[in-house]
Amino acid sequence: MDSMAMSTQRSSPSPPSLSPSSSSSLSSLSSSTSLYSTPQWKHDVFLNFYGKDTRKNFTDHLYTALKQRGIDVFRDDEKLKRGTFIDLELMKAIRESKYAIVILSKNYAFSRWCLDELAKILQCMKQTGLTVLPVFYYVDPSAVQNQTETFAEAFAKHEDDPKVSREKLQIWKTALKEVGNISGWHLHGDVMHPIDIELVKCFV
Repeated sequence: MDSMAMSTQRSSPSPPSLSPSSSSSLSSLSSSTSLYSTPQWKHDVFLNFYGKDTRKNFTDHLYTALKQRGIDVFRDDEKLKRGTFIDLELMKAIRESKYAIVILSKNYAFSRWCLDELAKILQCMKQTGLTVLPVFYYVDPSAVQNQTETFAEAFAKHEDDPKVSREKLQIWKTALKEVGNISGWHLHGDVMHPIDIELVKCFV
């Protein structure tokens, strides 16, 4: 990968690999805890992403690779009707997932849907033990944390939207700040698709 780079955002150890065990299930992030030790988990992984940025490239690579390993992945159907509030089915899927992979891309914050999902994911991280694995997809973690660059542009748009309350804006900003502080994968460089494949290998 001479013309591209992949790194974790902080000096802490890289997140563990997600791989099936001998019984075709995911290995737990903790060696002492089995993925299926808690019956509430219905899905192994919930994917949170902005479709226009990553659905047809990185997200598809990751989804396919995980499914091929026998890992249950919940990914919303792009044809689902979008409402004012996050769909109850998706909220339930987040609550019932063991891991959430959050793919933060340049236009991610323009989507109120993505931000609502993210807020729910961070809530479940604290309440149900959901493990959050962020991917900084050609964005700087500091831009996510501080809402700068395209994230600032997105929030300027949201602030002008009468349908978005100040309370909602603050919830989104807090969620982005929190996820930006979680050690994850940071993709950057000039070549996109080969690095997609390399990062998929980190998960599987």
